[in-house]
Amino acid sequence: MLQEAPVSGLNLHVSVDCVVFGFEFGKLNVLLLERKMMFQGQEYKDLKLPGDLVRKDEDLDTAAARVLKELTGLENIYLKQYAAIGTPNRLTRLERDMEWLRQIGHPEEVVVTVAYYSLLNIDQERINKFQLQEDVKWHPVSQIKELAFDHMEILADGLEALRTELRSNPIGFELLPSKFTLSQLQKLYEVILGVNLDKRNFRKKVTNMPYVIPINEKERGVSHKPARFYIFNKKIYEKTRKNSLDFSV
Repeated sequence: MLQEAPVSGLNLHVSVDCVVFGFEFGKLNVLLLERKMMFQGQEYKDLKLPGDLVRKDEDLDTAAARVLKELTGLENIYLKQYAAIGTPNRLTRLERDMEWLRQIGHPEEVVVTVAYYSLLNIDQERINKFQLQEDVKWHPVSQIKELAFDHMEILADGLEALRTELRSNPIGFELLPSKFTLSQLQKLYEVILGVNLDKRNFRKKVTNMPYVIPINEKERGVSHKPARFYIFNKKIYEKTRKNSLDFSV
């Protein structure tokens, strides 16, 4: 669990919630915390986004970074703030949420939460670097139907913010190998955007991007026709950033 701070050291009206997306080819995952409690005489379990109240000696970015470090063991994770939510009943819509607040000694008051999202590559090589707490696990975004509090809405807004940024900034290239095929690039965008893209149209757009550069190297040891590898040149992108990766559907 997150390291608890004394109530006197917390800002009881401001929290951070982190929507941490994990990309692996074929699906998009989100990092969720299992919440356990006694409810109506029985043990009850559900899921929530990682988050915590902001400590009085922290700014918002520091609080979000702390939450992720305590849950994953990772530091210097890219986090982007995308929303602030202060609906009066956001914490007390359901009786079980109110009961959980009572059990952890949290005042039943309005808490404004500031939401962040992040996107990480969680292929087998990288996922071994995580030190996830026992009650924190990756879940396919497509399978999430219910979360505690208003976290389904925060997740949905975070996914939309991620997709908007993906269309205009080259964040996706950081999830690919240093050299990649156009099929890998297309698959990445399809998984995150949640759509099927026309192969011909996609490749036509990519060929108009001077920062996606073909190299004189192809796949080896594959059963199909070897595909050419490409690289992403960040310096060229910075000079030509107006040609965005806009795969509108």
